[in-house]
Amino acid sequence: MANSALDFSAFSPSALSAEQLHLIDTTVAQFGAPLLLLDCDIVREQYRTLANALPNVTLHFALKPLPHEAIVRTLLAEAASFDLATSGEVELVASQGVPSEKTIHTHPIKRDKDIRDALEYGCSVFVVDNLNELDKFTAYKEQVELLVRLSFRNADAIADLSKKFGCNRDMAIEIISKAQQLGIHIKGLSFHVGSQTSSPQKYVDAIIACKQVMEEVVDLGLPALSTLDIGGGFPVSYTKQVMPIDEFCVPINAALAQLPETVQILAEPGRFIVAPAMMSVSSVMGQAMREGKTWYYLDDGIYGSFSGQIFDEASYPIVAISNSNECYPSVLAGPTCDSIDVVAESIMLPKLNNGDLIVARMMGAYTSATATDFNFFKRAQTVVLNEPSLADRKLG
Repeated sequence: MANSALDFSAFSPSALSAEQLHLIDTTVAQFGAPLLLLDCDIVREQYRTLANALPNVTLHFALKPLPHEAIVRTLLAEAASFDLATSGEVELVASQGVPSEKTIHTHPIKRDKDIRDALEYGCSVFVVDNLNELDKFTAYKEQVELLVRLSFRNADAIADLSKKFGCNRDMAIEIISKAQQLGIHIKGLSFHVGSQTSSPQKYVDAIIACKQVMEEVVDLGLPALSTLDIGGGFPVSYTKQVMPIDEFCVPINAALAQLPETVQILAEPGRFIVAPAMMSVSSVMGQAMREGKTWYYLDDGIYGSFSGQIFDEASYPIVAISNSNECYPSVLAGPTCDSIDVVAESIMLPKLNNGDLIVARMMGAYTSATATDFNFFKRAQTVVLNEPSLADRKLG
C-alpha cells in the first residue's frame, strides 16, 4: 500500500472518485474493517503549508493528537522538530532516531522521573508555570533551560488550555526572579491560546503581552529572554470552513515582527498537521428500524475511532459508499453495548446493506489516540500510505 494515493482532503461527503473507491475496497479486502487510512503525503503537505505560512517559526510537532511512528518518520524527513509531553513520547521519538536537540518538553507539570527520562534522552528545554514546578529543576539547573508558560483564557476555543495551565504576568516575573536566585536558566516564554482557535487576534494579543513581559524582565535587570513559544491551536476545517492558514497567519507574523530579532520563535502544531491526513472506514454490522429511522450499527464508534466526538467535540464529514442517491433519516451507532455509543443521531443516508462501508474524513487528530478497547471491540487498524523511504530522511 505504500505507493497508493488518496486525496482525503479533496472529496466531499456527496461523492467519492473511482480511484478512492478502488483504494478503499482493496484495502478493506486486504485488512478488513474497521480501518484508519493514514496518508503521509498529506502530513508532509500540511507541515509545508504551515511552515510557509509561518516562515520565521520553528515548528515542533505536538505528538499528542496522533502519536504514530509513521508520522514521526515522515516529519523527520522534513527536518521537523518535535514537542514532547510524556516519557512515552520521549521513547517514541528516540526509537525513531529523532535528534534530541530537535525536541522540547512542554508539559507544565512533571514528575521527577519525567524530567530524568527527558534529560537522559537529551531533551533539555522544559516548561514551568508555577514556583512548585520551578523547584523541581534545582537539582538539574546545570542541564536545563526553561520556558515560563503564560495563561491567556479563550472561551471561543474548543479546548481552553489556559484554564488548566499557565500563569499571569506577575507570577511569570516572580518565577523568572526566583529562577535567577536559584541559578536556573530561563530561556523564554510560552503560551497556548487553545485548540481550534478561530481568530488570529488571540495569538496577536498573547504575543504583545509576552513582548511586554520580556521588556519588564530587562527593566528589572534580569537576563534577557531569547525564546517565545506560541503554542498550537491552528484551525482546520471539519464540517465548517475556517480561515485559510496563510491568511490566518498574516497578523501573527506582523506581531512577531515586533519582537527583537534575537528572539527565536517556536510553535507546537498538532491538529493542523495530522487532522486531514487520516480517514476511517467502517462497515455496517447490523441494522434496525427505531421510531421511523434506520439504525445502522457500525464496527467502529464513539469508544473507538470516533472518540474525538466526546473528547474533542469534533464533527467529522461522513459519506456512505452506495449506488443509491435517495436518502432517508438514519442513525449511525457504534458496536458496543453502551447507549452513548452513537456516531450520528440524525443523518440522511441511502438504504444500506450489512457489510456496506461508511467513510469519515478529517480523522487524524484525537481519534485513534483516544480510542479504547471497551467491550473488547479492538481498535481500528491503521494502514499507512505514502511513507517516505529511509533515503528521504533529513536528520540534520
